[in-house]
Amino acid sequence: MPPTAAGGRPNIILVITDQQRYDTIAALGHPHVDTPNLDRLVREGVSFDQCHVTAASCVPARASLFNGLYPHTTGVLRNGCEWRRSWVEQLADSGYHCVNVGKMHTIPFETPLGFHERYVVENKDRFLEGRYYFDEWDKALAARGLVKQQRELYRQRPDYREAMGAFTWDLPPDMHSDNFVGGLARWWLDTYPTTQPLFLEVGFPGPHPPYDPTPEALAPYLDRDLPIRPVSQADLDGQPEALRVLR
Repeated sequence: MPPTAAGGRPNIILVITDQQRYDTIAALGHPHVDTPNLDRLVREGVSFDQCHVTAASCVPARASLFNGLYPHTTGVLRNGCEWRRSWVEQLADSGYHCVNVGKMHTIPFETPLGFHERYVVENKDRFLEGRYYFDEWDKALAARGLVKQQRELYRQRPDYREAMGAFTWDLPPDMHSDNFVGGLARWWLDTYPTTQPLFLEVGFPGPHPPYDPTPEALAPYLDRDLPIRPVSQADLDGQPEALRVLR
């Protein structure tokens, strides 16, 4: 896709990963991870090393990002709160063709939010909220006759507690949520006629738990020394009681 559309207006692609820490990017000083594509963005773009979320929960943080307002102004204070408006509507009104591929975490899930097209892929495991909602990923898995890896099935494993939410993705690699979203976005771009300026949001569900790399993605790390952040007694003493109980 060319960087500009007809008329010279820039195409905009916004890529969002879910719950990815800054210290999982090699170019930001953490060479224990392999992140060539993110490293390229760091080298050729701008990195913000004092960028902070407005809320510690997914839905309030995303509502703030797409409204430019704090949670106490949007009224979206927790997961599950409805949010239906965003600045994407202004891009659409100005002539952009607005497309979402992957996760946006609007409530309801398929709220237009200004997008002309939405190909929704939600949380990898929707155990509590929207459990019976079927997104594009669910449909693709079903079309292949595959049963999605999910918490209900993980809980049947004898190593469930010891694994602490980390399990390999044992279905076909192209059906992993992040590979699926990336492939869907690439397919969409390859078929899009560039007659209008484009705003494309690509939302990857990972690395949000469960931690489920494909065996191929995990292999380079199996014999690698990975830094572990030291935890002091003072850190533990400062935890809320609920977290100490769960340790």
